[in-house]
Amino acid sequence: FFRFPRHRFSPQNAKDRIVWYHYYCNTLSQLCQLTGLGGGVIALRPQVDIYTDGACSGNPGPGGWAAILIFGPHKKEISGFEPDTTNQRMELTAAIKGLESLNRPCRVRLFSDSAYLINAFNQGWIGNWQRNGWLNAQKRPVANADLWQKLAHLAEVHQIQWIKVQGHSDNEYNNRC
Repeated sequence: FFRFPRHRFSPQNAKDRIVWYHYYCNTLSQLCQLTGLGGGVIALRPQVDIYTDGACSGNPGPGGWAAILIFGPHKKEISGFEPDTTNQRMELTAAIKGLESLNRPCRVRLFSDSAYLINAFNQGWIGNWQRNGWLNAQKRPVANADLWQKLAHLAEVHQIQWIKVQGHSDNEYNNRC
């Protein structure tokens, strides 16, 4: 079923290395499709670390969010402001904006000091909310459902590991956010 390239492979030839890499990726992708593991090869996705934080002065009040994206030696900082918001909305917005900054599906380690954000994914709250039509356990509408729906979509695009960090402690990137 899988065919090797017809010409002789030379590792010194840059063009051959590129051809072989694409052949290898396509073969793995086909294998994943045949075995029911999905259409993409997750191991070949770039690994990106995203640190996020959000806050507001008063709750509600003016607030801001920030995210730092790290891919190998590259770092990108993004931030924004809302004139009237809540702390929780800024925490969620930071994660959304960080994930939306990625231009292709990635493996992501997302670091946040927000237990609200991290627990929603790690403890399965978001799945329950989706199954219940965005109603919480008390059968009331989930707060910030618009933002949670964006995050749920982004979590389908990227393979995300949600990591809780201690806020305002010794984490350089969380403090920077």
